[in-house]
Amino acid sequence: MAKKPSIPKGTRDFSPAEVAKRNYIIQTIKKHFETFGFQPIETPSFENAETLMGKYGDEGDRLIFKILNSGEFLKDFNYLLIEVAKSVLYNLHLKLKNPEISLSLNEILRDDKFVKFILKSNNKRIIGLKSKSNFDELIFLKDLFFRIENGLLSDSKKIQSFLKRDIDDLNDHSMRIYGDFYFNLESAYLTNFISEKALRYDLTVPFARYVVMHQNEIDFPFKRYQIQPVWRADRPQKGRFREFYQCDADVVGANSLLQEVEFVQLYDAVFTDLGLKGTTIKINNRKILSGIAEVIGAQQLLVDFTVALDKLDKIGEEKVKAEMIEKGISEAAITKAQPLFEMTGTASEQLEQLKTILAESKVGMLGVSELEEIIATVDMLGLQSAMLQLDVTLARGLNYYTGAIFEVAAPDGVQMGSIGGGGRYDDLTGIFGLKDVSGVGISFGLDRIYLVLEELNLFPDSLDTSLDVLCLNFGENEGRAALQLVSGLRKHGLRADLYPTDTKVQKQFKYADKRGVPYTILLGDQELTDGKFVVKNMKTGDQKSFALDSVEAFVEQLRS
Repeated sequence: MAKKPSIPKGTRDFSPAEVAKRNYIIQTIKKHFETFGFQPIETPSFENAETLMGKYGDEGDRLIFKILNSGEFLKDFNYLLIEVAKSVLYNLHLKLKNPEISLSLNEILRDDKFVKFILKSNNKRIIGLKSKSNFDELIFLKDLFFRIENGLLSDSKKIQSFLKRDIDDLNDHSMRIYGDFYFNLESAYLTNFISEKALRYDLTVPFARYVVMHQNEIDFPFKRYQIQPVWRADRPQKGRFREFYQCDADVVGANSLLQEVEFVQLYDAVFTDLGLKGTTIKINNRKILSGIAEVIGAQQLLVDFTVALDKLDKIGEEKVKAEMIEKGISEAAITKAQPLFEMTGTASEQLEQLKTILAESKVGMLGVSELEEIIATVDMLGLQSAMLQLDVTLARGLNYYTGAIFEVAAPDGVQMGSIGGGGRYDDLTGIFGLKDVSGVGISFGLDRIYLVLEELNLFPDSLDTSLDVLCLNFGENEGRAALQLVSGLRKHGLRADLYPTDTKVQKQFKYADKRGVPYTILLGDQELTDGKFVVKNMKTGDQKSFALDSVEAFVEQLRS
């Protein structure tokens, strides 16, 4: 019996109707991106792992999908094992050079994460693993442990010499044993050796990499948009998938706060066009959060502070505080930060409260000043349907944000996480060697926007129709004439098709009905003789004849 097919958790297939709705959202967003002067780019679906790792904080890094090296690399177990051995030896080399470490070589080795993993394993494939002291029988490179036991690697210099050895010099028997055990190792430990690439986690870091690599071809300030899929090893739930699209717009090479104002306007324009009125664009500034961390004495734990604070809407105040304590932020510091959780009033009133709290923090006051300018300008210009709201607990957990940050909430009554977000990053390109290039950008959450529009029944009815006209098939000769007619309709821009076989007419009508086709064309033997074709309105049942040589008349009527 054939195995029932399935797809990975957190991924989806999309029907034609769903794709039509997704494309409607994408085309709406794309239209406004281009109206605001953004240019499209694309980047690879996977990047070098080192490009992505370390850019999203510890929690983000854990959600990055890593790609297993394949091909000739994994055929040669020796190469893999040598690299692991070198890593262990290099760590030994560093520890032996550290005057603060007084442990013996064997004690250091016993404490190694990799060796400890082997020692606690009960895998039957491990040959000769009888006791913790029996190093020469361990699966991990007999040759290495022989030298350790015999004092042949007693100092840093000899370890360095061992590191330079050729693959052919190593013990093949140990390699075979280790190769058997390879499949049972902790993948996280071997990641650096077996995975050099990763699926992109977002579009912002790849964009920063793109800017650095193409800086001589780019005209600054550079306004780009990008609509592509990203992947995250997250726990699937409503509105959260492991594969999903992001629709990003960014500007790099401009420090002006007018860019932030434009992004607020862009959010407003897109959601108004989609009919999604009543969205709330939340705004804060990472400088304010940095200032608060400074005044409560937790500046060194800023990342932990913001990551925990970012979960406020998801887990609540008490659990956020518990996580802060777990990360090393003192209860006294959390007490000082209590005004964050209690701040109310208009944006102007909250900014005044922040000025009091942050009076001793230069960076915090700068954040307040930036928000004042952005909010005042947005108020002057006005918004069509969205509302701009200051939220001093908004943190955006990503490490690279440095200034204003945004998050968009769906209208009241819709149970959904954020449907958009972004912020300013003053030196994201600096991690790739291009310093002092400020940037700011936002993202639209396509999948969540889809769910919100579906829940509120905001998709246009026209999306249910993928075909304007279906020409019925009455036989070989009639079919050829019908195909000629269909070709003419297509040249006029109509979505037209011919039913491929001359099956029963009722079956063809049923097909047209299921497809939601508004008009069918009947071109049988009698119609050909009369030089006409008959158009049937599938909704009303009305029929009307048109001359075969006046297709334009039918097209004009259809569009009127």
